[in-house]
This record gives sequence, C-alpha cells and structure tokens, in this order.
Amino acid sequence: MKHLLFLLLLLSFAVPSQAQIRVYQTFKDTRIINSHSVETTPRRKLDIRIGHRFGDFAGSNGGWQNFYGLENAEDIMIGANYGVSDKLTIGVFRTKGSSQLQQNLHGEMKFRIFHQTDDGSTPLSLTFTGLSSLSTMEKSESPESVANFDKFTHRLSYHAQLLLARKFSDRFALQVSGGYVHRNQVTFDDDNGLLHIGAATRIQITKVLGIIADIAYPISSLRDSANDFYPPIGIGLEIETGGHVFQVNFTNATGIMETDYLPYTNTNWGDGEFRLGFTISRLFNL
Repeated sequence: MKHLLFLLLLLSFAVPSQAQIRVYQTFKDTRIINSHSVETTPRRKLDIRIGHRFGDFAGSNGGWQNFYGLENAEDIMIGANYGVSDKLTIGVFRTKGSSQLQQNLHGEMKFRIFHQTDDGSTPLSLTFTGLSSLSTMEKSESPESVANFDKFTHRLSYHAQLLLARKFSDRFALQVSGGYVHRNQVTFDDDNGLLHIGAATRIQITKVLGIIADIAYPISSLRDSANDFYPPIGIGLEIETGGHVFQVNFTNATGIMETDYLPYTNTNWGDGEFRLGFTISRLFNL
C-alpha cells in the first residue's frame, strides 16, 4: 500500500500544473449511480451522504404487492467523505448490505492523479479509488456459508479502481474505468478476485438538472447470465441546488458499495428486477 501511495503522488507531480486552468465539474458529484466519478471532495469540506435502494420495481417480486418495491429496502448507506486536500478524499460508511455479507463498515480513499485543463495540455482527468469493507454480521454456523468466518480476515473485502474521464462540453462528459475486487472468503464455486471494466456519462439538460448513467461489466468466466449474474446498469436524474446534490435513479444492482454490487448482482433489467434508488449529498465547511 505504501508503494501504491508513493506512485500516485509521483504521478500527480509528474503533470505540470502551473499556468493552467483546470476543467471543473466533469461530473456534479463524487458518485454517478453505482460507480464513483473522477471528482473528489474539495479541501476542508465534509460531504454527508445518505443512499437507499428499494426492492424490485416489477417482476415476480415487484409490482403492486409491495408498492413497486417501495415497501422493501435492499440496501441503505450512510456516511461521510472529507477533503484532506483538493486531490485527496477519505471516507467512512455503513451499509446494510444486500448480499451474503451484510452489516458492513467501509473505509475509502480517493486520489486525483491529474486534472483535465482548458488548454488541452492535459486532455483527461485520472482518479484512483480504494475501498476496504468489513462485515460485522454474526458468524454463521453453516460451513457452506460465506459468513462462516473461521478467521477475522474472512470478513474483509477490497476494491481498487482507476477512473479516466473527459468533459467534452458543459453539457456532456464521458468516463471509462477499470478495477479489481478481492474477497477473502467466497463459496467453493466462486473466484476470490474479480476484474471489471465500466463506463459512465452525464448529459446536462439545464443548469441544475442532468441525466446520468453508468454500467460495470465484471470480467470472469463465472460472471455471465448463464450463472445468473448480470452487469450492474443504472440511469437517473441528478439535481444540484447549491451545496446539496440529489440523485434519483433506477438500477438492477441491489448493493451500493463496490464490494457488494460488483460480485453479487444477480438481478436482471429484462425480468423487471430493477429498483428505485436515491442519494442525498450535503457539503459542510470545516
């Protein structure tokens, strides 16, 4: 980890920044729907965040019987990010969890390696994110359960990702990403490690309203529709009102954090297994 942080710092200084005008707000928020964006929390700002994922909107588990998923909660998230500097963000979160590993504590770090500039000398923004997740749920006595924690380390999962984005205009931004999830304990027929690639976009409609969308594709022989795993896909609206950002979205992912939704999305848009979700973000000066 020390070598990784040193490399990130070296890369950040390798790109000259003097006499350059940075391109701001490639995305309005630090998260898009499921995925992170290249944005970091500004220096000495505290970002309080609350997220919610409801139950299936349609399909066999949705519809009127559970008020289109609004009577169920697949996942709930609450926590905060803090801007140590304009480049470095740290955060702590708690989620209910939607997979076999629940009641999760998360620590995350985000570092902006370089920033897109107006003069074209740096045409893209590049950001690194890292996440550690700890399941605090009660140990299962079943030897076949992922929650049968023989060791404390079996409760831990990790995620690392690089995000590359460009703001083409005030109305359009595009991002691509690649990352890796590692779970210390999985079922016998699963992989501990999982690579993934992704893409995201923002289309600004008015000054305060934008359309956002993202997709992640896990790369593994086990992660396909034949084994009931599907790419997490989200689409939604983003509303900015001063220091407050509100998102409302639809996605087939049930989990909110990467160590949850990337390995465990087994719900399909085509079967009506998508859900309403929202995220509220509020910035405070410290």
